[in-house]
This record gives sequence, structure tokens and C-alpha cells, in this order.
Amino acid sequence: MNAFTLPDIANQSARQALPLDWVGMCGIALPVLLDGQRLSAKVDAGVSLDDGNSRGIHMSRLYLALEALEEENLSSALLRQVLARFLVSHQGLSARAYLNIHTDLLLKRPALISPLAGWKSYPTTISASLKQQMFHVELKIEVPYSSTCPCSAALARQLIQQQFVDDFANKSLQHAEVLAWLGSTKGIVATPHSQRSYAQLHLHLDDFIDELPLTAIINDAEAALGTAVQTAVKRPDEQAFALANGQNLMFCEDAARRLNLALQRTPGINRFHIRVIHAESLHAHDAVAESSWHREQQ
Repeated sequence: MNAFTLPDIANQSARQALPLDWVGMCGIALPVLLDGQRLSAKVDAGVSLDDGNSRGIHMSRLYLALEALEEENLSSALLRQVLARFLVSHQGLSARAYLNIHTDLLLKRPALISPLAGWKSYPTTISASLKQQMFHVELKIEVPYSSTCPCSAALARQLIQQQFVDDFANKSLQHAEVLAWLGSTKGIVATPHSQRSYAQLHLHLDDFIDELPLTAIINDAEAALGTAVQTAVKRPDEQAFALANGQNLMFCEDAARRLNLALQRTPGINRFHIRVIHAESLHAHDAVAESSWHREQQ
């Protein structure tokens, strides 16, 4: 038996008495259960160090408390339970506890027309904090979609009109000839430009919400935009996607407004910030729009 007591350096007095806002660990590898799926995650766990005379916290206690995230489906109640364990294990040292879970939510999405389906990945961060009885949960979700520029669509239509005038001026129109012209590259001389785009959603949840409404939020966002990126497709699906883009022309400003109005109607959200990014195919830079909303207190 070892006669020596193992040193506990964290319990020594700090050389400079100064409280710290956050002390903990970032990037902890951990499997989590989210909407019934076991997903790979990176977790940040920390507490405040309010006792400025204490040299440090007990990081192993935070690490061990995270085991609960492996066993139960993620919910607000579970997050609060883990944060409470952080504070109980640091009684006298810490008054605030923090937790960030970074993962990719996987949702199986059907094709637009065919019976095919495939998985889509949505980068997600779930953040929770606890100070005394004040508990707070935030969600960050990135939703990819396609956007077709209204300006380029109008310019393309004008070029097609001009080509029509050039080809059929002073000629009697024959239905078959015009139909063939519309289906040829000679007739459709220009097309609008589209780009893969991203909606970055930062949402604050109501305190009474227990289940995390991730799938509902993504569904509402994609329905508002109308042009969610696809997974497995056949030609009818690709044609339907082209139609959806043609019927949903949007600048980044349009996308931000659509999302704002849709998310205001999503239950369980009391405020949010939206950032949409259209990764321009015309320019070497991106087009960006941001929008916020806060529910008025009753």
C-alpha cells in the first residue's frame, strides 16, 4: 500500500485571488441520444470559478457527470439534471454551469416524386446553462437549401424573348416549330444562376419546453424556403426540384423574411436570430442577410 497521499493541486490556494467566468473542457468525445438516434458528439462542459482563492475546479467530476447523456434521450430535463450535478460537485466553488453539445442530426428525407429517400445531415449545437434556478436552453441549427436569383431569372427571360424575336420576326407561327424551339438550346439561350445556400438558426427556447423541437424547426424552415437540398433522386425528382426553384425565386433578403415569419409560428421559441448565406455562383463573395425576433412578454 502506498504510504503517500496523492497531491490535490486544485485544492491549493490561487497565487492571485481572482474569480473566473468559465473553467472546464471543450471537445469531449461522447455518444448522445437525439430523437432516438445515437450520434457522435463533441461536448463542452464547464462551470464558473467564483471562489477566487481556489486554484481550480475538479474537471473529472464534470466528465463523470456527462455519462448521463449516453443513456437517455436528450431533453431539457436531462440537460438541467447534468448541469445540477456540475454545481453539486462544485459546491462552494461555482454558481453557474454550462454545457454545449455539438453534433450532426440525421434526418431521412423522401425524394420529391420518386419513392427514393436518403439521409441529410444538419449541424446542430445544443447549449444549456444553469445559475441558481435560472435554466436556459439555446439551439443552433444549419439548414442547407437552394436559391435561384430573381435578377438572373429576369435577365435570362429577356434574352429568351430577344432570341424569340430574332427567330420568328415576320414569320407565321407554327405550333410544332415553336414547341421544338422551346425545347432547344437555340431557343433557351440563357438560364438563371442558382447556388447552394445555408440558413443558420440561433434559437432560444421557452423555459417550460422539455422535448427539444429540432425536427419541427427544420421542417418549418424547409417548408418556408421551398427548395431544400435533395438526397437520392431520379430525373422526375430533379425536374420537380428545377420547378420548385423556378417558383421560389429569392434573394437572401427574401429567404430571411420567409424564415422569420415561419419561425415566429413555431411553438416553444421565444426569440431567435437568423443568418442566411447565399454562396454566390456569379460572384466570388457571398450574399448575406440577418434577421431577429423576440416575443413580447405578456
